[in-house]
Amino acid sequence: MSAAVTGAAEPALPADAVEVGRIIGAWGVQGGIKVKPHASDPQALFSSKRWHLQPPEVPRPPGVKPAAPWPSLLRVVSAREQGECVVATVQDVADRDAAEALKGGRIYVPRTSFPTPDADEFYWVDLIGLAVRNREQVALGTVVGLIETGPHCVLRVQGSGEGAEERLIPFVDAYVDGVDLPGRLITVDWDPAF
Repeated sequence: MSAAVTGAAEPALPADAVEVGRIIGAWGVQGGIKVKPHASDPQALFSSKRWHLQPPEVPRPPGVKPAAPWPSLLRVVSAREQGECVVATVQDVADRDAAEALKGGRIYVPRTSFPTPDADEFYWVDLIGLAVRNREQVALGTVVGLIETGPHCVLRVQGSGEGAEERLIPFVDAYVDGVDLPGRLITVDWDPAF
């Protein structure tokens, strides 16, 4: 069984690293990996030739050691879309066994390496944590996540205070007046009673 080789001085996870996908298995017999991206448009994966790797969140059972040292960095040789996944070849992963050993690995890339979005486009990671107010300046809460519904996304806005409910606000022009990333604010046309 081949192992992924780790360098003597593997780089640390960047401070602005964003998880963009997970390795779901091997692809082919020559060390290719199959990645399930977290976004429907996997451009963040293609924006960097260096993927930072973190082990799966589920710890190994006691006494079970990994077959090889876990690499903290994958150097991408090639990557392409294959259906709903991305298949890639990376340096130092020479065969199917080595690729299978990476299954469950969480792939991160620095936010600074993401492609620049168009003026009216936003990355989810940039919206999470923004305050949401309506046109009357009533605070509705903070974006805690988004839901992809197909035709558009929906903001999950958590109100503050004990017992505050979560609001679901469609992220479309009809309800969203503006997004101020530097000001960390989204202004919406939304009744606080909803």
